[in-house]
Amino acid sequence: MTAWLDILSNLTFWGAVLRVATPLILGTLGVLLCERCGVLHLGIEGIMVAGAFAGWLTVYAGHGLWAGVAVAALTGAAFGLLHALLTVWLALSQHVSGLGITLFATALSYYGYRVSFPKVNTPPTIEPFTPMAWLGVPVLQAQTPLTLLALLLVPALSWLLARTPLGLALRTVGENPQAVESQGIPVATLRTGAVVAGSALMGVAGAFLTLSAFNTFFFNMVNGRGWICVALVVFASWRPGKALAGALLFAFFDALQLRLQQSGDAWLPYQVYLMLPYLLSILALVLMARKAAYPQALMKPYRKGER
Repeated sequence: MTAWLDILSNLTFWGAVLRVATPLILGTLGVLLCERCGVLHLGIEGIMVAGAFAGWLTVYAGHGLWAGVAVAALTGAAFGLLHALLTVWLALSQHVSGLGITLFATALSYYGYRVSFPKVNTPPTIEPFTPMAWLGVPVLQAQTPLTLLALLLVPALSWLLARTPLGLALRTVGENPQAVESQGIPVATLRTGAVVAGSALMGVAGAFLTLSAFNTFFFNMVNGRGWICVALVVFASWRPGKALAGALLFAFFDALQLRLQQSGDAWLPYQVYLMLPYLLSILALVLMARKAAYPQALMKPYRKGER
């Protein structure tokens, strides 16, 4: 109990929670944007890998950190455009397309790494983003600008979806695409834009790992975070504010298990602590998913003129 109290009263622990949550926030917002317009996006895992590699390689080549973020976003957007082409315009299976993109983007990133560094055993490093000590706010001052960007995107996306004509169109196209088409708004174009923008956020989520959390790229660094983001969207009932809460909840469990292992007061096998964040998150997901009101047109291809 003493170890728990020491951990929870430590500001560095809460800083770690926010740091762990950042790629989850960005990725969850990306998936949420896609699904609110009716498109399931299971390509997030591979897009995060591709964003992590593309952003890191850009900085390693001598460009700035924000250039790396921009390249990661463009990489994600490119894969998002491919997903939209297959699912929105060709009306192919959203499950198969998403999983295919995950496999393709992951394999392409690993191949690119091997080609770029064929004789390197230890991954090269870069100079990552530094904490915002100038901010002067506890916990936040230990974070990097990408964390601040993720936090600001939550109210921005909430405002976009709830308070703007574009947001209304995005929400409606995920519920009743025929109603959007009747207003003269092309459903395919709207869905494509949402998928591309959401995929760009997924790419930035991956870039956070190499440009902020770490200073290098290595295989399996995404480690299932993309799948957690897909689950968090359901947990959040497709609402940005609740998505932030879900990401922080998972990050809390993840950071807690690390600290409990490091405290030396762990009385359970370490494997129990490793599965703790996933187990508790699944429990929370099951409880919340029963009440979730999913978009009615989710995973349903739309063809103009069909009813």
